[in-house]
Amino acid sequence: MMRLEWLEDILAVAETGSFSGAADRRLLTQSAFSRRIRQIEDYVGVELFDRTHKPIRLRPTTEAQREQILMLNSALRQLVVDLRRGERITSNRVVIACQHALTATRVPALVQQMPTTRDGIYVRLRSANLDECVGMLLSRQADVAIVYQLPDERNEVGADFLEELMIGTDRLIPVSNAPLPKAPALTEHNGEIPCITYPPDVFLGRVMERKILPFFNPGLRHVPKVETALTLAAVEMAAIGMGVAWVPESLAHDRLTAGTLVDLSEVLPSCDMQVMAMRVQGKPNLAEGIFWSRLQAV
Repeated sequence: MMRLEWLEDILAVAETGSFSGAADRRLLTQSAFSRRIRQIEDYVGVELFDRTHKPIRLRPTTEAQREQILMLNSALRQLVVDLRRGERITSNRVVIACQHALTATRVPALVQQMPTTRDGIYVRLRSANLDECVGMLLSRQADVAIVYQLPDERNEVGADFLEELMIGTDRLIPVSNAPLPKAPALTEHNGEIPCITYPPDVFLGRVMERKILPFFNPGLRHVPKVETALTLAAVEMAAIGMGVAWVPESLAHDRLTAGTLVDLSEVLPSCDMQVMAMRVQGKPNLAEGIFWSRLQAV
């Protein structure tokens, strides 16, 4: 099998025009370098150099492959670098699975606090819904999961071997691009509230069913207009007037401040949520341990 060092030997002769000059460049004695050149030619089965010419040059058939030799040499060098870097990344990497809304709000600030320069910590974020985040954690595809949880609920899946840490709070609030009409106008429209909804099998869909819809004012009716599993999409659709969306307050904060969204929680139900970090109990790698320590400091 052709070796990286052999490719570099061939290129050294081509660039210096002599075996002695190539030997110096390759930090070998001339005799040791000559033996290696013979070994290369024995392996290939042909002479690679025109020794009758001064300076020594590649034979025409070798010269025709010079660009390929250069590309192979570069690719193999990069492969070595990537493999070494990959080993460092594996030992110093923390994989964080987080719900979509948290990926856009809470997690970037947490990642920013990681000492990536000093300790070579590498962070990989994986955004998914709640069930997928827990699944990645339990299958060891993620080291830490950061998810929403209702205050009166606890994760029952793997509770015996999962370590949990509350790192913040949030609220699921109703938002729209304009205030709701006053009571007479709502009555004229049969109290219908056009809404952006979530699929029933995702976390916020279950929250809507348990904590929002049962607490609607009897004079108002929740009328689904659009369904999406992505809270970011729900925010955008609320902003262009497609309906009322229930989204994490942290996700809507900038638009509420700018006035492009209105908080309707004085009229429509809302609910509190906790931001939880979870990991499987056991001995963590360097990166996971450092990240968890930062979470505990929060």
